[in-house]
Amino acid sequence: MKKQIENRDDLKLLVRTFYDKIRADQEIGFFFNETITDWEEHLEKLTDFWEANILGTKNYNGNPITVHNAVDKKFNHQITSNLFGIWLNLWFATLDELFEGENVEILKRRAQKMSTFLIMNIFKSREHA
Repeated sequence: MKKQIENRDDLKLLVRTFYDKIRADQEIGFFFNETITDWEEHLEKLTDFWEANILGTKNYNGNPITVHNAVDKKFNHQITSNLFGIWLNLWFATLDELFEGENVEILKRRAQKMSTFLIMNIFKSREHA
């Protein structure tokens, strides 16, 4: 039986394992590896994000829309819904590999909604570029 996601340590394991996969991925890894200069800071911020999302803490401070739009611009508008699909598949695989339970399903649904929202905002921001 796998563990349920119950606390920050669980989320830290999830985020670190997930981003190890992201960084190694042939299709999307370079977006992250060429953008993020301080991985420890980034992983902590993303742990804050998912902790706020699933456990209701107030540690996260940031604007994912602005950040993703800037990355798309930096890479000459190469971000596509297919790339978000790869991201989602790796997220789902990491969740299923490490954990089970209701919070796994909640995190999958929230990641799906977030990825749709982000890609739509990226496309919209291109109209104004």
